[in-house]
Amino acid sequence: MDMLCRQCEQTAKGTGCTVKGVCGKEPEAAVLQDLILYGLRGVGIYGQLARQLGVKDKDVDYFVMNALFTTITNVNFDVKRLKEIVKETYETKEKIKKLFLDAYKKKNSKEFSGTLPKAAEWKPADDLPGMLAEGSKVGVRENPDLNEDLRSLRELLLYGVKGIGAYAHHAWLLVKEDETVTAFFHKALAALADYSLSADELTGLVMEAGKVNLKCMEILDQGHTERFGNPEPTSVYLGVKKGPAIIVSGHDLVDLEELLKQTEGKGVNIYTHGEMLPAHAYPGLKKYKHLAGHFGSAWQNQQKEFDNVPAAILMTTNCIQQPRDSYKDRIFTTGMVAFPGLNHIPNYTPKDFSKVIEKALALKGFAQDSHEKDITIGFGHAAVLGVAGKVIDAVKSGAIKHFFLIGGCDGAKPVRNYYTEFAQKVPKDCVILTLACGKFKFNRLDFGDINGIPRLLDMGQCNDAYSAIKVAGALADAFKCTVNDLPLSLVLSWYEQKAVCILLTLLSLGIKNIKLGPSLPAFVSPNVLKILVEKFNIAPITTPEEDLNSILGAKIKA
Repeated sequence: MDMLCRQCEQTAKGTGCTVKGVCGKEPEAAVLQDLILYGLRGVGIYGQLARQLGVKDKDVDYFVMNALFTTITNVNFDVKRLKEIVKETYETKEKIKKLFLDAYKKKNSKEFSGTLPKAAEWKPADDLPGMLAEGSKVGVRENPDLNEDLRSLRELLLYGVKGIGAYAHHAWLLVKEDETVTAFFHKALAALADYSLSADELTGLVMEAGKVNLKCMEILDQGHTERFGNPEPTSVYLGVKKGPAIIVSGHDLVDLEELLKQTEGKGVNIYTHGEMLPAHAYPGLKKYKHLAGHFGSAWQNQQKEFDNVPAAILMTTNCIQQPRDSYKDRIFTTGMVAFPGLNHIPNYTPKDFSKVIEKALALKGFAQDSHEKDITIGFGHAAVLGVAGKVIDAVKSGAIKHFFLIGGCDGAKPVRNYYTEFAQKVPKDCVILTLACGKFKFNRLDFGDINGIPRLLDMGQCNDAYSAIKVAGALADAFKCTVNDLPLSLVLSWYEQKAVCILLTLLSLGIKNIKLGPSLPAFVSPNVLKILVEKFNIAPITTPEEDLNSILGAKIKA
């Protein structure tokens, strides 16, 4: 079966995966995800029309963000589960369609007779072959005659909305939602069903997606801090301790909290992996003494790191890879994550992690302690702004010459070593801010401090990009300038759609001069890239030396 998927940074040949996903996604899974996204356009059409009449449905809204999330890279590889989501997409469309039609008739005393895009009347086939046949017609190449710049803008909007869906899902689990965010899903999906939109209209929607994502990250930040407290500088044990163990990967702190509650007093040590590292900085999570430390590094190393480890593994959100046979029987998925043949923990409230715990106890865990080192994390916006006066004084005195935000997604390409080398070459009178899993390229290195201020400030997950934006805004206010005038440079790595929506947020804020790598998105056409370069001066990374010279040689000093 043919496919075309080019939504992630490591897409085949830099153009698109056509036989099988670089991530391991089979063509059938890719095609079903395309069909889900097509069906969501119909949901969006009726969802937007219903909202115009004051009609909303929380179950519909929640399904939309979850369905978007399930199509993100490295989330759901399970054809059987995806087939069910296709059916649920149709059922959701029919539900919101009925709500709209009933509301319209009540208000206007007549039946609705308007003309809508064909996605509004979509109904999937009953069997898998039929669904695959339909899905193969509605992906990126659905309209082969479409101008490539319009297609590029549509993909940019779609991938941005998918990223927002992931962040909205995280926020929703923390009982945080915002009408601006929820309504935009329907607006954007309805727009993607409309091929008459101009480049200017699509560009406007892309920038709106960036603004909406900022709001989404704000409520997610509120959800985390209200439930778990503000992150605080915390020393984290890297390694393992003797005894039964569960390794938790992904992003979902709610799942981690529930697992910590269910394992308390049972002699099981809990370790974070990948993007779960920031959990150790939250007072509401680090109070659990059996949150023992951090295991391993970034998501793309999991196959090697999980291989033959005597621990149970829980994947809470994206970034699962095809498990090796050596740990297939002890890795569990939950939430949106799914992989064929793996044990899945249903989404009950609260979730029941007893099977994970039983597996951990049966495996007996690590035979002895193994300690690599300790690292310090927890420099969220509350912690950094708490010492803002000291930071500002250091800038004014010249002790701190420049700030570099080196963050984003990690990945397997050797060229990503650029970020390690860049961090190592940053002058000693400069501070490095970092977040997301890209930090694993250099967060074990010792960067020292400047007048007691650590030179490496780990601000958290990709979910915590709001912290970096808030700190940048506060510094700009303090120096009475714009963010673009600060001695601050952004050197970003991207991999999947969460990074896309964060980039759109930065652009919507007018932030310029971003260095982006390791390669530019395959779905951005030359003309769209030209506009981004001319308006925002986005530039691909080159070499650490060249980029440092270009940044420090031209930047206005505070």
